[in-house]
Amino acid sequence: MYLGIDLGTSSMKCLLLGEEQEILLSVISEDIPLSTPQNGWSEQDPSFWIKALDQCIKQIVLKFDLSQIKAVSFSGHMHGATCIDKNYKVIRPCILWNDTRSFKQCSQIMADETVMDIAGNIAMPGFTSPKILWMKEHESENFKSIAKVLLPKDYLRFYLTGEFFSDLSDAAGTYWLDVKNRTWSNKLLDIGSMDISQMPKTCEGTDQTGVIKKDIAEKYGFNNSCKVFGGAGDNAAAAVGLGLYQEGNASLSLGTSGVIFGSTKNFLKNYDDAIHSFCHCLPETWHLMSVMLSCTSNVNWFINNFNSSIDEINKVLSSVLNNFSEINRYPYYLPYLTGERTPINDPHIRASFHEMSIDTNRDTLIYSLIEGISFGLYDNYSSLVKTGIKLDNIFVIGGGSRNDSWIQILASLMERDLSITDASDTMAAFGAARIAFLGYNNLKPREALSLPKVKKIIGKNEIQRDILKDRFLRWKSFYLGKNV
Repeated sequence: MYLGIDLGTSSMKCLLLGEEQEILLSVISEDIPLSTPQNGWSEQDPSFWIKALDQCIKQIVLKFDLSQIKAVSFSGHMHGATCIDKNYKVIRPCILWNDTRSFKQCSQIMADETVMDIAGNIAMPGFTSPKILWMKEHESENFKSIAKVLLPKDYLRFYLTGEFFSDLSDAAGTYWLDVKNRTWSNKLLDIGSMDISQMPKTCEGTDQTGVIKKDIAEKYGFNNSCKVFGGAGDNAAAAVGLGLYQEGNASLSLGTSGVIFGSTKNFLKNYDDAIHSFCHCLPETWHLMSVMLSCTSNVNWFINNFNSSIDEINKVLSSVLNNFSEINRYPYYLPYLTGERTPINDPHIRASFHEMSIDTNRDTLIYSLIEGISFGLYDNYSSLVKTGIKLDNIFVIGGGSRNDSWIQILASLMERDLSITDASDTMAAFGAARIAFLGYNNLKPREALSLPKVKKIIGKNEIQRDILKDRFLRWKSFYLGKNV
């Protein structure tokens, strides 16, 4: 058996994989508490991650003998600054990926514009390096105490093995990595006021990074020889779960955030549009990723504040698409509830409705909500295309993939077919378990990974395309602050 551990922002999922890559068991922890001490701040106590892991393992023990687990690997939310001192104690709560306090430090990093060619990205508040510079300025004693900086899933690795490693897909999101050459960059570390001694060792996702240490093995019943492998950042792990490792195959995730992920054979970049250019967790592979910070979180916001439901939103959207000629009297919605990454990299922009009129009603607001999210995703897609990446197949995953009308809007905007799969919300945990399977059995991706089964394909609608493209230009003008 092979164990995949996925540390999410709000909970932990663990998944057991069998020798035929069949799912034997999937479990989830209780919610992991999140702290927001000030506006724009987002923190988590790493002790809650250990508690969540304990909850998951205790559920697994009820049904399986952990001594039969051959290998373990990880997936986790990226960029978090988990700082530990020389005694291996956590110095302060982890500053998370969606924390925006360090935007000024990003400008400090990019004063030397050559850093973008090394990191492959614009410096963003979500990344790890500016968080540490913020600590240097505002928490100097904590900064001076840093012996190691670990990413969230890598803190779990340290807990289980006592080893300091970070796989390259996760390390690429720190702004300390030379992404093309897949190694720590002395220049980026120096600009970030860090030393290579404070970094974990880098590894490929399928590299072994130790074994379960004795006290953990005895506590839970693991075999003393249970191997632990590098793992991946959450989106790279989900891609492995989907079988996406060859250039030309990409995923569009309609979850809390909206992410388009595509593997590449070479290091590509488009930092002008805030595209993320990272190493993949598989050797000699990279990936590009666009990130829309608020995707279905906009839907949840509307449901909670307007006493709505998924059923109501689905029915309204279907009805509007059947009478699309009336669409130009509908308002516009900017979906930036928590700022935005791709393509504008603006942590301060916020969501808003525009051009509401006396005949604006609940139905028109619902349509505008979904259309605005779709425009944001199309903005992401257009930025990704500029890199020259091949996008032969796009597989749509996440909660939003269950709404055919929404997928129709996206297909019309992108002018391409979109494939719907059976992918579940445990895909990152499944990918982590697959990484353990690949590493333990010393397999190449082509020997174990295949593309997901397609349930249906949704293509563009010519009438929708023309109207939507015109409305997109108008929508874009509201952020730019001028008419187009």
